[in-house]
Amino acid sequence: MWDNLTCWPAAPLGETVSKLCPDFFHSEGKVQRNCTANGWTELFIPYEDACVFNSPDTHLYFSSVRTVYTVGYALSLISLAIAIAILCLFRKLHCTRNYIHIQLFISFILKAIFIFARDTLLFSENTYHCNSYPVGCKFVPIFSNYCILANYSWLLVEGHFLFTLVSRSFFSLKKHLIWYIVLSWGLPLIVIVAWSCARYFYEDEGCWETGSHEWILWILRVPVLLSICTNLIFFLGILRVLVSKLRMPDARRNEFSQYKKLIKSTFFLVAVFGLHYMVFVFLRVEASSSMSKIKMFAELVLSSTQGLMVATLYCFMNGEVRAAGAQVCSFTCMTFCLNSYLLKKTNASPNATKSNFLLVSM
Repeated sequence: MWDNLTCWPAAPLGETVSKLCPDFFHSEGKVQRNCTANGWTELFIPYEDACVFNSPDTHLYFSSVRTVYTVGYALSLISLAIAIAILCLFRKLHCTRNYIHIQLFISFILKAIFIFARDTLLFSENTYHCNSYPVGCKFVPIFSNYCILANYSWLLVEGHFLFTLVSRSFFSLKKHLIWYIVLSWGLPLIVIVAWSCARYFYEDEGCWETGSHEWILWILRVPVLLSICTNLIFFLGILRVLVSKLRMPDARRNEFSQYKKLIKSTFFLVAVFGLHYMVFVFLRVEASSSMSKIKMFAELVLSSTQGLMVATLYCFMNGEVRAAGAQVCSFTCMTFCLNSYLLKKTNASPNATKSNFLLVSM
């Protein structure tokens, strides 16, 4: 029997079986069950007491953490959907730069969806036998990791697009966008296929939600680290161009200033996401320590709110979006006021025609 953490082998009736705590707890404790005619009993000592903390608040802590990151992903999902709708509805916002933003938003939306699917699968009441797992059980971590790779891939595209934008006088936007789409969705697919093959042949255990072979984990880590480092190189190039632009005439300098906000937003995201990934990949703490609780909480909160952060910087705080929204609001208010005025005038004068009112409505 598989209880989502440990595989319990077949045992004679009445026998008590002891198992070491799973490796990721870094604990020498043991858990026990008894084999009865009605199946396995509950654990004599729960995992949180035998393997992690001897605290009655452990259940409350993990439940609270799960609630917090679920809310974070829900907020990210809603904000990203709104951001995509805004960028698609306003024709003035249709440009290559915003098309790239939309692709980045989609990658975060897919990540949130598969995180919810993973939690529904792994934390359901159903348990799987040790040698029998549904196919979807392993596809969920595959797609979750693919979306994470796509996140960093499209963030790299943001950096490259900015570098190309400020360093070249002319380049084909449409041609670049096609290549961006092919590479940013295609390269992560190659990486995730390699990772899946490695898991299948060398570590086909459970639902692939945990792993003990470091070299398999590095198949996913190396592309992300390369993406972060390459983005930093792009921004060094952008800084060099910025310095050279300062010596240009005011007209050319003003033309370039429109990209400053975008450069700041992208640099902020690269710095935050890069620092977040570096810290939580290389920071090692004991699972039984208080620092482990802090690390888990911080990592899950930051990961779940990344989509909200991206939508806020690239859409809700975007000057063009706010100007387009203000223009629509102004036009709507003006139309409403004119319609109200003409309606009152029409009602006050029975002989008056409604032609003006109809014209305003059109």
